[in-house]
Amino acid sequence: MTAIPALPRAWAASSPNPHLMRLTLLVALTALPVMAAYGLDGRMFQGDSIWLKPLKFHLALVVYTGSLAIYAMLLPEGTFTSRRWRIYIGAVAACIIAELLWIGGAAALGTASHFNTVGLWGVIYPLMGLAAVVLTSLSLAMGVVFWRHRADPPMLALALGLVLTFVLTVPVAGTMSSGTGHLVGTPVTGARMPLMGWSREVGDLRLAHFLATHAMHVVPLAGLTGSRAAVWATAAGFTALVGWCFARALMGLPPF
Repeated sequence: MTAIPALPRAWAASSPNPHLMRLTLLVALTALPVMAAYGLDGRMFQGDSIWLKPLKFHLALVVYTGSLAIYAMLLPEGTFTSRRWRIYIGAVAACIIAELLWIGGAAALGTASHFNTVGLWGVIYPLMGLAAVVLTSLSLAMGVVFWRHRADPPMLALALGLVLTFVLTVPVAGTMSSGTGHLVGTPVTGARMPLMGWSREVGDLRLAHFLATHAMHVVPLAGLTGSRAAVWATAAGFTALVGWCFARALMGLPPF
């Protein structure tokens, strides 16, 4: 039986990346008033609480930045201490804060944030699309750094997972944001999947988007096998899965 390989101890820092941990804490703390609003404000928007979308974004960003902060522990100490990296992470943080203010502000005003092209919202919407690309690029940038240490299967898996997070997410999100909604087709009964809310009647681009953003969590698991072949096979299989779900959605077919 092959033992699960240990991650390079010489590269392990004493704590997660402080810049990303502070950002994660900020996003988590600012979710508290959103949670309060979710419980106190009974307004609905398209069948859900108007505060559900901001709450989901807070949760997703906590997972995203928190994961990257932990992954950074496996890189050589000092990797993210240069002035260039600090400026870049600062830009990512600014984009994340802008996204949360935009989505939370729209909820407070009782209007849509996404697919809203009316007045000032129509100006903000494409800017927030650019901000989303910038914040997602952090996974790509870190993936490139991990790629330099790809001789070890766990590091290769992290590199591929992080790079795929950007490569798969951007085209799916771009396609979704360029339309008038996340659905392809017109639902009749409104049947949706429990919890996630994906349509069970028509094409729903949100499933492919959800999977794409979690490549950074799924593909790295293959690194625990210690097999480079398993890592590459998992990366290819996951890419195919996202592509299959994306294609079904574009054809107007439900995810399952």
